[in-house]
Amino acid sequence: MIKEKKSYLNYKNIPWYEYVKEIPQDWNILPNIALFDERIKKKNNNEELLSVTISKGIIKQSDIENKKDISNEDKSNYKLVKIGDIAYNKMRMWQGSVGYSQYRGIVSPAYIVLKSKLKINSKYFHYLYRTEYYSNYARRYSYGLCDDQLNLRYVDFKRMYSIVPHIEIQDKIVEYLETKEKQSNKFIEKQQKMIELLKEQKKTIINEVVTKGLNTLVKMQDSGVEWLGKVPKHWEIKKLKEMSDFVNRGTTPNYTEKSDYKVVNQATFSKGYFDESSIRFHKTYKIEKEKGKLKYKDILLASTGGGVLGKVAIFTEKEGVYLADSHVTIIRDSKKRFIPEYLYYFYYVNYNLIDGYFGQGSTNQTELQREWLRQMYLPYPDLKEQKQIVNYIEKQNTKIDTTILKTEKEIELAKDYMESLIYNVVTGQICVE
Repeated sequence: MIKEKKSYLNYKNIPWYEYVKEIPQDWNILPNIALFDERIKKKNNNEELLSVTISKGIIKQSDIENKKDISNEDKSNYKLVKIGDIAYNKMRMWQGSVGYSQYRGIVSPAYIVLKSKLKINSKYFHYLYRTEYYSNYARRYSYGLCDDQLNLRYVDFKRMYSIVPHIEIQDKIVEYLETKEKQSNKFIEKQQKMIELLKEQKKTIINEVVTKGLNTLVKMQDSGVEWLGKVPKHWEIKKLKEMSDFVNRGTTPNYTEKSDYKVVNQATFSKGYFDESSIRFHKTYKIEKEKGKLKYKDILLASTGGGVLGKVAIFTEKEGVYLADSHVTIIRDSKKRFIPEYLYYFYYVNYNLIDGYFGQGSTNQTELQREWLRQMYLPYPDLKEQKQIVNYIEKQNTKIDTTILKTEKEIELAKDYMESLIYNVVTGQICVE
């Protein structure tokens, strides 16, 4: 079993290598040209297509879910990758898009493939090159006018240096880090499953009380709506148009780079939170006449595109001038016949219903049919009970959200620990034996 201890016995200073000030006495720092040649073999059209990712290193293209194949039909210029090679994305090496390949396959010409010249454990260099320090180091050697154009050519990569322990130490480091990674990944996967269960618990609680109420002993009756089922006998069933006097799309903005008039689009709220970074700006100064002008506690429904259509938000901004674009449906009622939060929670748990039933069009151009939405039947308790339901939901949400935040923090701490551990092990700050 490989164990860690605080440090190696003796160290040497390397003042010219600014990212790591000292390494174990018997370790080396070698130029990459001494370690790797570029593999440029092409015309391997029948090989497995591989991809170099920031998150996982090298994976099979076929293992990437929901990713459209944008590779060229003619793969004669694609580069061969052999098991044990290192490959990196020329444009993204500085972001950590590099890795060791456990597969034989091909990658696009945008990648550099490295084959070892010495007896090394390539997986050690996989860990080394994916550290934050080496990403920053690679950025210095990448050339381009802006970040999106930075390019690390092999001719520049080979001028860089790598920390190189003896092969026996490389093997021990890899064995140790693989074990630690498996433990960390298992913990993170467990915590992520817990978060998903907690989110489902939230939806279950919300769905139960917005359709059945808080009193489990109350008499029920058939709502007459197939997807709604039974509701409390004292509740009414109303169409949205009977509860709301405003169900309209936003407007088509006249965009400008910056102004006082902010435009809310689907991306602003479809991720589950209000994302200020996706806000755009409206040019005209006649904002008071715009039909898309938003008011406090408006209900916003994403209205275009499969997968996004039906996402809901409640508008809570009190300051500034906002309007919704034409892909957002606004719901409000000047007569205050519903509690906005109650309607929000109802739509929140019925996203699939809105997306699947009230949308119409092709897969990628589905549009929310406003008249169908206005005709939609909704469970309608009186305002007092709506408020009680909202208060109960928010109390339960606070408890669950606190647990989710704690679990997310544990995941981040586990990731930070692994990043720190990998850096300290591959640079010799922590000894493994």
